[in-house]
Amino acid sequence: MVCTMAFLRALLSSARAFRWGPGLSAGLPSDDAVLLDAPDERLSPALVAAALGDFEPAAKLLATTRDAADWESRDRCLALLVAFARSRDGWLGGWLAAAPRDPDALLVKAALAVRRAWESPAHAELLRDVGPLITAAAEADPRDPVPWRLALDHARGTHATHTVFESLWEQAVRRSPHHYGSHVAALRYLSAQWYGSHRECFDFAERAAEDAAGDSLVQALPVRAAYALLRDERAWARATSVQEDRIDDAADLAIGLSSAFPAGDPWPAEVRNLLAYVLVARGRSADALEQFRLIGPYATSFPWAHVTGEALGGFLEARAAARLRVASSTPLRGRPEHSGRRGH
Repeated sequence: MVCTMAFLRALLSSARAFRWGPGLSAGLPSDDAVLLDAPDERLSPALVAAALGDFEPAAKLLATTRDAADWESRDRCLALLVAFARSRDGWLGGWLAAAPRDPDALLVKAALAVRRAWESPAHAELLRDVGPLITAAAEADPRDPVPWRLALDHARGTHATHTVFESLWEQAVRRSPHHYGSHVAALRYLSAQWYGSHRECFDFAERAAEDAAGDSLVQALPVRAAYALLRDERAWARATSVQEDRIDDAADLAIGLSSAFPAGDPWPAEVRNLLAYVLVARGRSADALEQFRLIGPYATSFPWAHVTGEALGGFLEARAAARLRVASSTPLRGRPEHSGRRGH
């Protein structure tokens, strides 16, 4: 009887999946339409020009963000330019030769050096040599918080003390109190993987989110703390009901943030990808499927590359799994049900 019932449940699950599956695909781009770490319409021309050795569009773009004090966009553009320069940096060399004191060129140079150092097993030693480049970028425009975000990442990798880190943090938030990148850097320093604990991560993230505006990406900081706990297998195996509640509260807060942006908006794409992962991990498949719809074609390397090693494949597998679970849990007579806060 037990085997028969298990077989019956499997048959019903398959029937539900086939019945509701097509409808649940509404709003989801096809697999071949999904893009990984796609640049927005402002950055695309700069990357195309850089591929041809022309640095001027990138220089103009970063100068525009600096003139407007749009530090969030500046940090976002910087990350994608550095990712490109990691394998093709000839255009950056031309830029530095033409304008060796340009604050934007110095920032890209410092960020690229930080990234390359972090990729080496000997990152602590290599990062120490990068310090003067970060200082030069910070001095080139004293208003800019982004070099101080680099300094926070640098401090973590060089095993800086809490006192040193706190002094750098004060410099960053003095320039931009709610700068998302600086908050992420601080959260990493406080993580159990580095110099803190999961409780410290949640405490910091929740307080920061309370202070931030409702549409600030800092609202997603608690879901990053939740991700770190879920990825720590030993800690998660010992998780308490309080920790589970904090994870679900973080996810609910990030759902609220996600709802403040249009579907298919590339700006909150990384936050939505991270939120989708956490919701899938918590068994909240219907909520996760809704985030996949809001993500549209904009998959991001984080968190999927850390989870599966192959970012795009990980994204597509998680999306398909969420869709299948929602379909499988839907009664044959009726409509797909919302998973609620705890659908696992």
